[in-house]
Amino acid sequence: MNQNIGLQRRLLIIFSIVFAGEIIFSLPFHVARFFRPTLLDVFGITNTQLGDIFGLYGILAMLAYFPGGAIADRFSGRRLMSFSLFATALGGVYFVQIPNHNGLTLLFAYWGVTTILLFWASMIKVTRQWGGETSQGRAFGILDGGRGLVAAGVASIAVLILTMLLPTNTAVMTAAQQTSALKAVITFYSSMTLFAAMLVFFAIPTDNSDKNKAIKVESEFSTLKGILAVIRQPKVWLQALIVLAAYCAYKSLDYFGLYATTVLGFNELDSARLVANASYLRPIAAITAGIIADKLGAGRVISWGFVLLSGCYLLFSLLEPDSANPSFIIEMNLLLTFLLVFAIRGVYFALLEESKLSGQLTGTAVGVISVIGFTPDIFFAPVAGRIIDSAPGIDGFNQLFLLLGSLSALGFIVAYTLAKRVKSASP
Repeated sequence: MNQNIGLQRRLLIIFSIVFAGEIIFSLPFHVARFFRPTLLDVFGITNTQLGDIFGLYGILAMLAYFPGGAIADRFSGRRLMSFSLFATALGGVYFVQIPNHNGLTLLFAYWGVTTILLFWASMIKVTRQWGGETSQGRAFGILDGGRGLVAAGVASIAVLILTMLLPTNTAVMTAAQQTSALKAVITFYSSMTLFAAMLVFFAIPTDNSDKNKAIKVESEFSTLKGILAVIRQPKVWLQALIVLAAYCAYKSLDYFGLYATTVLGFNELDSARLVANASYLRPIAAITAGIIADKLGAGRVISWGFVLLSGCYLLFSLLEPDSANPSFIIEMNLLLTFLLVFAIRGVYFALLEESKLSGQLTGTAVGVISVIGFTPDIFFAPVAGRIIDSAPGIDGFNQLFLLLGSLSALGFIVAYTLAKRVKSASP
């Protein structure tokens, strides 16, 4: 991407990437994350059923990562991203019809393809082009932090829509009012996704400058050799496990809205507001963690992050809202949990540079790490849904928090092991 283009155009391009990079996941993820109690009621499904639906999404997404990378190297990122956004928005037209369980399952399988196959690798590629040779850290820091800001901002608008359409006293709302409000939220997210498709198409320039470079690299260092070189390195597998533990923690954020209504006694509106407001911590946490990681090292930031996160989950499993443990203490722990999850997520790919992985293998390494690290898209929701449904109320959540605390402890052990390997390999 031409580095000589004007500042205003560069800002518009990165805004388009950031906005599209988050909004494409709004229909399959934001509606369930911020409005889970309403979604379950309107569609008449359980946490277990919704978890299985997300599991199918994850399977299709995993299958799409590798071919998506090859496609991104051959076609314009602008067109691929625009088409993906349009196809995803089209699914929103069906979503708003409130399909039955089978229809909802097929819809999420469809989204597993449209949000990843032509989009994910293209977004990474366009972001790298925007950053150039000297601003890669800044580019990806803006991408992750900006996506969090978009998620929180758009969710706040969606919560406002829900608030306007539901009665102040949610105890007297009818099923028709609840369905109508959720449909309005789905329509809003669908419209934002369609807007992102048009924004990307007109704001991001077509750049084929690296086509010949890709051919040259392919001839000098074959894809097969690159994959073999990557999978033979233990540090790549360790990084994949770190991402897996961190991504499980990130997926757990989807359940705090339900936790607020089930355990803390919040109504649906207050629950949605709490989760939406907590999401504003993402850009703050990601950028701050990046600055600290540049000074102390990403491995150290991640290790301490996992230690503190494990403690937060353990505290959740021990606290029960009562006179001795007022809800605001639990809410503070919830905000700290969000902060730590976003901080770890913001810097875990910085481990590629810290572990001295060859720059020539970056793309292949990210592909391998992503396929393993993002497998919680397949298994986490089905497991979490069954845990919560098998022990309704606070007991189910306590069991889930103990599992998450154990995974965070595992994340610390793996991060510490990787740090030791990197240190021993240093001259």
